[in-house]
Amino acid sequence: MKLPAAGGLHAINADLHCHSTVSDGWLEPEALVLRALANGVQLLALTDHDEVGGIDAAAEVARAHGLAFVAGVEISVSFAGETIHIVGLGIDHRHPVLVKGLEQVRSGRDARAQLMSEALEKVGIRGALAGARRFARNPALVSRAHFARHLVASGVMPDVRTVFDHYLVRGKPGFVEHEWAALDDAVGWIRAAGGIAVVAHPARYRLSADNLSRLFDRFVAAGGEAVEVVSGAHTDDEMRRFATVARQRGLLASRASDFHGERESPVDLGRCNPLPPDLEPVWSRLLPAAASH
Repeated sequence: MKLPAAGGLHAINADLHCHSTVSDGWLEPEALVLRALANGVQLLALTDHDEVGGIDAAAEVARAHGLAFVAGVEISVSFAGETIHIVGLGIDHRHPVLVKGLEQVRSGRDARAQLMSEALEKVGIRGALAGARRFARNPALVSRAHFARHLVASGVMPDVRTVFDHYLVRGKPGFVEHEWAALDDAVGWIRAAGGIAVVAHPARYRLSADNLSRLFDRFVAAGGEAVEVVSGAHTDDEMRRFATVARQRGLLASRASDFHGERESPVDLGRCNPLPPDLEPVWSRLLPAAASH
């Protein structure tokens, strides 16, 4: 890809948050890259949950097709009783500090999956863990999405969103409390690996206004630098709201579909809204690294 002059940065079709089968996406890393290319994406980041096992395969295909690519990850964080996601962009995915931190986060997933299965069995849904594992291509990472897909395939509910609303969110029968990484640790691992920390899809979190402000206070104090202003999970009003947050806090702005698969994601790869033109795109800092892949 020919990199634009600074004034052309906003015109780049960047998608900096998506998932492969290494976590809870439907497409293998190689197929995900090819879909991004077909959709006109010019800069792509693969950001699997707590896992970097798909980076090398995705980077190889991107390099072969001339697609600018940056290594990424999405880290699960516990904050104010809510699960928050922090994306790391432009990381050295082999850095020992990051690798060890992600191993720690993943280590609790098996126990949580077992407890989720037991909780679902109490409301008459048997064999949920075995069913979820059939949808998890990475046996080390069985997520709520895999349980949801099993329940849809079993005819319990018509779609994944409905499964979450009825069974897998706080206060519902299959929800299990879990302590993920601390916010400061997650940002620290990303920074140690040379990356930029980004608050992912902030409108999704069920935080009070005070706690959301505290989240950004802590994030910036820890060295976080960006926020997903444009996300597949954001409405236009939410995009405008977090554009204001980026301006007020001096944060770089990211653009991302959070694509998992065409059956589950409201926005396809590369099909997000453009960033507001007065915000500095996070890829202004990522393009040199992407060009070197």
